[in-house]
Amino acid sequence: MSEGAIKLRSRTYGEAGPDVIALHGGPAAVGEAEPIARGLSGKFCVYEPFQRGSGDVPLTVAVHIEDLHQFIQEVTLESKPSLVGESWGAMLALAYTSIYTDSISALALVGCGTFDVESRKKMDETIDSRLDETVKKRLLSLANEYPDPTVRIKAQHKLIERAYFYDPIPASDQLDLNEPFDSRAYTETWNDMMKLQGEGYFPAAFSRIKAPVLMIHGDYDPHPGKMIYAKLKAYIPQLEYYELENCGHFPWQEKRARKEFFMVLSNWLLQNTERP
Repeated sequence: MSEGAIKLRSRTYGEAGPDVIALHGGPAAVGEAEPIARGLSGKFCVYEPFQRGSGDVPLTVAVHIEDLHQFIQEVTLESKPSLVGESWGAMLALAYTSIYTDSISALALVGCGTFDVESRKKMDETIDSRLDETVKKRLLSLANEYPDPTVRIKAQHKLIERAYFYDPIPASDQLDLNEPFDSRAYTETWNDMMKLQGEGYFPAAFSRIKAPVLMIHGDYDPHPGKMIYAKLKAYIPQLEYYELENCGHFPWQEKRARKEFFMVLSNWLLQNTERP
């Protein structure tokens, strides 16, 4: 076992096909990758590990990398797996493969997070432009209303979530699979990612990645896809970009993009993932 790594809880979907590991976003949005895993399960054997929560060990990107590596080593795989990461999970997939360059067959990044100040500024401006004044005032009052950061972060996400969707599937048709949100895990992990970016380690380290990489991004996602792609392309020359029209941050929850999303993702993985 890698030093300090722990055994991750996980779920498995599908019984045949190339091996795929689906990484949830957040950080700490445990269960969020389940719809992706299920959507791929007809053609792939998909594993959905739950990233570690807060505890005695401060959470860093390195900790998550070693946990994932231990998971990949322990799971009985018939082929070299591909990684499909959504949002923060896409960032973790890149970070992992920059270290364990020969462990992964291919990478698919769905709604990838940001790696520079300019992209984050653009994202914040886009979200702000989509919120009405009532929501903005409500956001300002959350600190006083919810002293507990776990409750406050959850309330904040609920208020701004509509800015992340173009034409979402009704909530009643969506699966509520997330476990209780771990705000400390979110904060520790994200702070370390920001530190590594500030030091210039990321995205420069991604130049070590040899596997094929696909970035799938909604054109309505507040994360500025083309800006993020341009930043990553400088370090990952083999990076491909596919943009979904009328689609926000979560393609599997978008009425107009869900079918196309799974078609594009499945076809690309079948072409690039190592077969059993």
